[in-house]
Order: sequence, then structure tokens, then C-alpha cells
Amino acid sequence: MTVFSDPKLVENYASRTQKIVPGFFDLHRMAIVLLDECVSDDAHILVLGAGGGLELKTFCEERPGWTFEGVDPSAEMLDLAREQLGPVASRVDFRVGYIHDVPQMSFDGATCFLTLHFLSERERRKTLQEVFLRLKPGAPFVLAHYSFPDQCTDQEKWLSRNAQFANRSMLPDEQIQKGVSEMRKRLPILSVREDEALLRAVGFENIEMFYAGFSLKGWVAYKPL
Repeated sequence: MTVFSDPKLVENYASRTQKIVPGFFDLHRMAIVLLDECVSDDAHILVLGAGGGLELKTFCEERPGWTFEGVDPSAEMLDLAREQLGPVASRVDFRVGYIHDVPQMSFDGATCFLTLHFLSERERRKTLQEVFLRLKPGAPFVLAHYSFPDQCTDQEKWLSRNAQFANRSMLPDEQIQKGVSEMRKRLPILSVREDEALLRAVGFENIEMFYAGFSLKGWVAYKPL
């Protein structure tokens, strides 16, 4: 994920991500609703892939009693998160690294947005297991990333729909399609069934999809009591 150390990408991250993800800020607010069902007013939340700070900003604004562990492999993206958060950045323990670099404390809940689709199935399973180990019994895990419909026969078509949604500068179709093809080669995207099977395999239960934006999907899952 060294691409997220590129200065130009870091600079444009917020505006670009809002264009790509349908209902981007609503996704964050939906996550708060799901977390609220299980956590207290002084919850400690693990945010995996916290670089950029966009979800952290919404969480901090709407839940002033929550504190966070924000982990990301890109120091540059975490610097951007600190900038986004301003004075409330003190409520976040920022950690450069991966999930295995996070101490095995018991978090009240966790989120992971737009991150897992960068990982191979093997890496993803290991990451999910490490998240599971760091949650309290009954804790919710809210996640969202690219995931294809089951039995999908035209994966690029689904990615193209997201690209067309984001195409507010009216780029030529051939340029959009080239970007979609490169994205399909670069990202090890799984199907919905495969994603949910991985969550079950590491121990999560009561897995429910709560969000779908073309090829982007979101779930909530729970660690058993």
C-alpha cells in the first residue's frame, strides 16, 4: 500500500473518495447507529485503515465520549487524519502499522472501511482474525469494501458502475474503462458469499449486510458473547 504515501494521492484523498463511494458520509453515520446498539457513551473503538481521518472526524463530532485507536500503514495518511481532526485528534491513539501492531486490548467495537479489498484472501482472513481477537465479547465490527454479487459473471461491469457514478468530470468512456480494468487486476475482490464466509470462519456471527453502493458493500458482524 505504498501508493498511499504518494503526496498527490494524499492531497486529493478526501475529495476523490467522496466521489467514488455512494453515500460516503451516510455510510459513516450508519456505522454510528450500528455501534450505538452495543457500545456505551465512553466506548473505545478500533478503526482499521484510519488514514485520511474521514470516518474518525464523523465519529468524533457525533460521539464526543468515544475514544479511538486509529491504525494505518501510511504515516502520511495518518498525518492527514490528524489535520482533518484538528483539536479532537487527542482522542485518537494513532498507530503506524497493521492490525498485528495493535496491542491485544479489548475494544468495544471496530470499523474497517475501504481497506480489506486491497488484501489477498489469505491476508484478509488473518486480518479479520486479529480484529476478532481484539474485541470484547458481543462487540460489533462494521466494515465496507468492494465485493462482487454472488455468481457475478461480469465483474468489470460492476466496477464500471461505480466509476460512472464518480465520473463528474465527464472523462471519455475509454479512459474510464481502462481505469476499471487496471483496478480489477490490482484488487483481489471477493464475492459477497466469500466475504461473509471469511467472517464466519474467524468466529464472527449474526453477519448482516447494511449497505450496498453498486460494487461496494457493507456489513456488521458480532463477536459472540
